[in-house]
Amino acid sequence: MKLLHIDSSALGTQSVTRELSAAVAARWQDAVPGLSIEYRDLDADPIPHLTGRSLAKADPLETETSERILQQFLAADVIVLGAPMYNFGIPSTLKAWIDRIAVAGKTFRYTENGPEGLAKGKKAIVVSGRGGFHTDQPSDFQEAYLRHVLGFIGVTDVEFVRAEGVAYSPQHRADALAAAHASIVTPLRRAA
Repeated sequence: MKLLHIDSSALGTQSVTRELSAAVAARWQDAVPGLSIEYRDLDADPIPHLTGRSLAKADPLETETSERILQQFLAADVIVLGAPMYNFGIPSTLKAWIDRIAVAGKTFRYTENGPEGLAKGKKAIVVSGRGGFHTDQPSDFQEAYLRHVLGFIGVTDVEFVRAEGVAYSPQHRADALAAAHASIVTPLRRAA
């Protein structure tokens, strides 16, 4: 079994999502014998945003990088996404990654009955850190977007781990982190 661990926070060691996504990956590592984990840090090693040259495949190195990113995603059984909320959405670095995995003919296709996701059978665990409180509020564009785009490509088993209100006070941050850590579900043990 393969787990792909993605971090996108620009906050380094102060990041709520980096702490929590590492905890999720560690929980899976402990519970699933033989689990292989690949890690990608989108802040330290950002993926170029799509351009006309990208879409035209004018740069062979960028095309090769895009294919590697796509294959890394396709090979994963579980995806852990560290997705902080920036300005009510996701970091642009995470959007750039999504643009490289949402590929017509590879992870989705259009049929006469509408779009069909091709990346089925995967589990996604989205770790969200938020300065304010946004769950079930009109300001939560992040969760709806991630659920939709993942579902669009066929990933419908999506779980969220949230730490909200972390910017209110040190106590709010500590309480939010404790609650988020407590909400991390231990995966069922599976044979290697």
